[in-house]
Amino acid sequence: RIFGHRVRTLSLMSSNVFDGDDQKRNVVVKVGMIGDSQAGKTSLMVKYIENRFDEDYIQTLGVNFMEKTITIRNLEISFSIWDLGGQKEYLHMLPLVCNGAVVLLFMFDLCRKPSLTAIKQWYRQARKVNETAVPFLIGCKYDVFAKMDPQSQEDITRQARKFARAMKAPLIFCSSSHSINIKKIFKIAISKVFHLKCNVPEVNTVGQPIIEYSSSHKRKPSSVPSQNSSSERVEKSNRS
Repeated sequence: RIFGHRVRTLSLMSSNVFDGDDQKRNVVVKVGMIGDSQAGKTSLMVKYIENRFDEDYIQTLGVNFMEKTITIRNLEISFSIWDLGGQKEYLHMLPLVCNGAVVLLFMFDLCRKPSLTAIKQWYRQARKVNETAVPFLIGCKYDVFAKMDPQSQEDITRQARKFARAMKAPLIFCSSSHSINIKKIFKIAISKVFHLKCNVPEVNTVGQPIIEYSSSHKRKPSSVPSQNSSSERVEKSNRS
């Protein structure tokens, strides 16, 4: 039992867990959040779990943990989300976050290119601990990114796509403060873990809040929109 629930093992995490009788079943999906300090990890976790955003930055000391349960048909899915502090002094706690995880969110600040470059090292270290978890590459603070000049947007998006391809990971840009693509990250995670068809629309145009989780992210990037249109996209983006 985990958190008081009887759970199914990872080997049963496939679409067949939704089949069968009407008896309610439970499964825990452990999600590890990894990346540099101030990348937006804790903000995303709190936004998804509690639907709130704190303007004040609070540094994660060690590891944060939160849980949220959702129900899909006859299955209760408990997301067990583990957030590792981004300072190198907490690297020794990486196994605590990665062991048993079925999803790893590698997160960076879209406005700080070094935090994206650092993903290489975070990925190498995490894969030493967990070779099987589904990786995601998550760019945070899209609302600020959308106000950057188009060339910077294109450069960061190009590099992020390169990393995502190398990691064989979905690439998603999000904003916790503006509720952009937060829920969609976990919807796509469910589809990957349980091998389900995903109906979340993909977004491929540079300057928009990217969502690429299939072979489509290998296509040639669309042209960069104007800076104004990127800012407008923040206001018009579907809340998720």
